[in-house]
Amino acid sequence: MPLLFKMTNYDMRVFKKNWGWILAWGIVLGILGCLAISAAVFTTLISIIFLGGVLFASGLIMTINTFQYWLQKPGFWSHLIVSLLYIAAGIVLMFTPIPAAYSITILLAIFFIIIGLFRLITAAAFQLPSWGWSFLSGIITLLLGIFILAQLPASGFYIIGLFVGIDLLIAGWAFIMLALLAKNSQM
Repeated sequence: MPLLFKMTNYDMRVFKKNWGWILAWGIVLGILGCLAISAAVFTTLISIIFLGGVLFASGLIMTINTFQYWLQKPGFWSHLIVSLLYIAAGIVLMFTPIPAAYSITILLAIFFIIIGLFRLITAAAFQLPSWGWSFLSGIITLLLGIFILAQLPASGFYIIGLFVGIDLLIAGWAFIMLALLAKNSQM
């Protein structure tokens, strides 16, 4: 498989020179991940409010763009409606984070169930090399979706925060491993 990006000798030297910063970033992400997991309910609420803020800001920028660029063009009303929907969705998420988290958790559970079933069917139907791993992935994803649904309404409070924390923890671990590789590289 061809590489999309190959590091040059210069890149490797810079990478090795900055291994300490990469390590520090990995440690910070790992600590944040542990904190997010241990305070999953708080992380869920903060994540939903942040997402609402991003949608709200996007809607404002889109509204400004609509009046600057689309005012005399055929797409004006569609752009204005979409920008107002972004603003409305942002406001809903920012000011009602608990029901929003609950709703998003239900969508995540349904998504995991559908993806899990798809992976199971695809793995069994095509049986590509190492298809057992895809089948196992489908089982785990399906069970995760069922578990999330079975734990409602409680899972609506912690699942998003737990997922954010796990992601931060794994990203931190990846940066730590990358830093150690850079430190020990032969450049």
